[in-house]
Amino acid sequence: MTIRAAGGGTAIGAGGRHETRKPHGKPMVRWFHPSTLVKTGVKAFLSAVIGKQADRRLLDALTNPKQPLEQPYFDCTVDDESRPRDVLWLDYVSDLGDGWNATYAVATAVMNPALALEDPEGETHHTQGGEVLVFGGDEVYPTASVQEYYDRTVGPYEAALNHRRRVPSLFAVPGNHDWYDGLVSFVRLFCQGRTSEAWRTRQRRSYFAIKLPHGWWLLGTDMQLESDLDNAQVEFFKEVVSYMQDGERVILCNAEPEWAVSKIKAIAGRKALEGNLQFLEQLVLGKKVSIFLSGDLHHYMRHSGKDGRQKIIAGGGGAYLYPTHLPGEKRETEGFELRQCFPPSQKSRRLTWHNLAFPFLNPWFGVFMGAFYLQLGWGLASDMNSTGVSDKFSRVLHRALKGTGTLFLGGLTLVSAITFADARRGASWRWLAGGLHGSTHLLTAGLLTRAAATLVKQLGVGAPGSLRRDIASWLLLFTSGFLVAPFLVGLYLISSLNVFGCHANEAFSSLAIPDWKCFLRLRIDASGLTIYPVGIRRVPRAWKRGANGRDPVWVPDPADTRATRPELIEKPIVIGPTRALPVRVGVGLRPLASVP
Repeated sequence: MTIRAAGGGTAIGAGGRHETRKPHGKPMVRWFHPSTLVKTGVKAFLSAVIGKQADRRLLDALTNPKQPLEQPYFDCTVDDESRPRDVLWLDYVSDLGDGWNATYAVATAVMNPALALEDPEGETHHTQGGEVLVFGGDEVYPTASVQEYYDRTVGPYEAALNHRRRVPSLFAVPGNHDWYDGLVSFVRLFCQGRTSEAWRTRQRRSYFAIKLPHGWWLLGTDMQLESDLDNAQVEFFKEVVSYMQDGERVILCNAEPEWAVSKIKAIAGRKALEGNLQFLEQLVLGKKVSIFLSGDLHHYMRHSGKDGRQKIIAGGGGAYLYPTHLPGEKRETEGFELRQCFPPSQKSRRLTWHNLAFPFLNPWFGVFMGAFYLQLGWGLASDMNSTGVSDKFSRVLHRALKGTGTLFLGGLTLVSAITFADARRGASWRWLAGGLHGSTHLLTAGLLTRAAATLVKQLGVGAPGSLRRDIASWLLLFTSGFLVAPFLVGLYLISSLNVFGCHANEAFSSLAIPDWKCFLRLRIDASGLTIYPVGIRRVPRAWKRGANGRDPVWVPDPADTRATRPELIEKPIVIGPTRALPVRVGVGLRPLASVP
């Protein structure tokens, strides 16, 4: 019998032949790896150009004209036999497709036919796997491609499928990482009716509408990279509204949480994002949205309005953890108050200190910085070895500063540090923080160069001015740069985040924490809508083969005793029934119709 191994491998499990003992899934993305930094930067630049000059959404609107008699939404109010559906379960997962352990841990929970979840007060709640699965944005990291989607998203979810349940109908909201190839791979995978062992795709565009039972609707938007709500999308949602009855309520899924992003990220286009959402809510839908769902920030955070409306960030589908102790996220905004976050803010603050291990968490970045320090101190070390170290440093330094190469590298260091500095506090802050950061590296490189030359002299390695002494100094300089330079970056990130509330993304992407994952499970029935926020504090690191063909390919290994089971982050959020008219029997579950 041949058994497919998740993550791109195969294994043979019969006749004593070799069988794969662990999944071949990819590790968490190391964002400070030099190649990742370069590749992601280039992709982001190119996608921004493509997004401005050739908007994929407009091309899809032209190539998929509306067909007559088709409705612009996917109907979940009836079952396959056209009977009114009384209860519907729906799962919402966002920011997935990163490391295997994190993505697969969430996938196995989502694909389980039933989960018994204990809330913080010890009460157990029994839930069922969703008939509808919504991916809330950023379905793959670091950049989109067909291969990355299959390795980091499709593969884990196919391996996680529990064959005791039906595969769900899938809808996906594109995030900025999905747009990094101009949305080409996203459309191919999610919008062309392609099948997978893990799901059935339903949408035909990068935005969609789902009619849910008992007067609820779920809308998924595509704000592209420029926070832009294109005209074809506006017309689509206007048509959807024409099918809505008085008293029906809307769940709006966006790739970014404008209520939080506008306060913690000073990036051009945030005002456009807020304006687009207000435009969509007030002028297109003509009603207030009852529930906002979003990812982008890789944690769980819920703000509740005095009128019962909810704004929920649930970006814990598999990507690295994002901090929850930023002051901007906690402020009351437009009548919404923070109710819960996961992980707790104090835990998030303590996790920031893991950046003290920056050189060991990001070794290839250390190699890069060691080589850069070597370039900075190359000439200084040689001069010191020739002229002597004692009382000559100031003169050698003065001579080095006259060199074009040293001045260029020093200037590059300052410019890079200023560019890297968080822009949310304005230009003055960037110049101050970046200037101090860059100057610290230049001073440290000089001191390490002097220390290396001094140590080599004291050890008596080679004669003064010899190549042997120079090589020994260079090796010491590279090694000390490998350790010290990343350590300084770690200290900079710790102080920036915990003291000044800056560099949240960089301070946690450097850690690549796979734990504290989350997703939402929704139940809709005649009594209203219930939201179950599911959290996994520590994902498994060890897996073993499923016991039989109906189990997932991989299940947690009991030997990993530190792994935790899925549990409720807080007690279920209950929203009462709508005032909508009785549900009209529709045409059942079927593909989304083409729309203008």
